Amino acid sequence: QVQLVESGGGLVQPGGSLRLSCAASGSIVRFSAMGWYRQAPGKQRELVATITSGGITNYAASLKGRFTISRDNAKNTVYLQMNSLKPEDTGVYYCNAYYYNNDYWGQGTQVTVSS
Repeated sequence: QVQLVESGGGLVQPGGSLRLSCAASGSIVRFSAMGWYRQAPGKQRELVATITSGGITNYAASLKGRFTISRDNAKNTVYLQMNSLKPEDTGVYYCNAYYYNNDYWGQGTQVTVSS
């Protein structure tokens, strides 16, 4: 059983920063990769960033430079540092884990960028 719990979302002004956390039940080193996805109102869920068990990262081209994904294996947690936030970054952010050819998802955390 894989459980993922996101936290750290909220309301932030344009230009601000947030750090999202995704805590997993059990060790995260067993997952081939973990990542963050987001879904804006009326839009499809899209990739934000992923990180493999070996620490290789991948970002949506439009977000590279502003967002940083990282992991702390000792805490079984993956993070998403988001800087220079824009209103178009608003949405529900979901944590994902890829394990034995299955995708597992958290419940999501709302991020709202507004003045």
